[in-house]
Amino acid sequence: MIGLNFIYGVAGLTFLAFALLGAAEKRWANATFHGLIATSFLLGDWLGDIGNGVLVLALVAIAASGRMKRRVETGEPRARGAMVFVPALVIPVTALLGTLLFKQVPWLVDPRQATLVALTVGVLLALALCYVWLRPAPAEPFRAGRALMDDIGWAAVLPQMLASLGAVFALAGVGEVVGRLIGVAIPAGSVIGAVLAFGLGMALFTIVMGNAFAAFPVMAAAVGIPLLVQTYGADPAPVAAIGMLAGFCGTLMTPMAANFNLVPAALLELKDRNGVIRAQVPTALPLLAFNIILLWWIVA
Repeated sequence: MIGLNFIYGVAGLTFLAFALLGAAEKRWANATFHGLIATSFLLGDWLGDIGNGVLVLALVAIAASGRMKRRVETGEPRARGAMVFVPALVIPVTALLGTLLFKQVPWLVDPRQATLVALTVGVLLALALCYVWLRPAPAEPFRAGRALMDDIGWAAVLPQMLASLGAVFALAGVGEVVGRLIGVAIPAGSVIGAVLAFGLGMALFTIVMGNAFAAFPVMAAAVGIPLLVQTYGADPAPVAAIGMLAGFCGTLMTPMAANFNLVPAALLELKDRNGVIRAQVPTALPLLAFNIILLWWIVA
């Protein structure tokens, strides 16, 4: 059955190519960083918990060393007009159609991973189209991808690490502790209090942790499930969806979401390191307020 192993295999081989290209240019820190990511994708199941933990510590050590280098400029790309966006559009179209199709063949594709498998297939189809249409050198797409990864640097793995942190917090019972603290602060039977605690909590935890996926297990265990769903009888689907949207409002306002807020500033060479965040706050705050009102309307 096609599932995460297929996705991890494609990602692992891609990062392995990045590592080999970096080594060929004697960019040893970058090559080692990408090689470790490739190892985690390709051999993570065999490394075990301790092995993967050591690997993560090695990634952190390389990132903290400051020895990773940004891309080497190779000149301006050739202009190809608006048709150059066609391969990019192949990816979401394949992801949509593939998700609908793969869920009809559960014996072939794991239904739980249908969307990710379809997305990966879309990337491979787009890459094949580029080879046929643009006729680049075999290594050129990987060289361009490696250059982008060099610009992003350590922030490339931040979403995965923060999401893992959320899972660790959930297993450690942080959500239950937060729930008890919130229970003391919220008056008994106060729907609006529970809604405010969930919506603002999602935003604030996301600001601290940098990822709404990391904040969600904590706030769902603390407020979402015990109060909004079990006590007040709210439908869990919209509660989860709107809670995530509230968390994404926090994403717009935090440097911890480095891949969204700091990397663009670096790529655009903005003088203000937090310029992206400053531009997003006026949108994030009204949107957070709207999500809280919508959540209260659904729960009440």
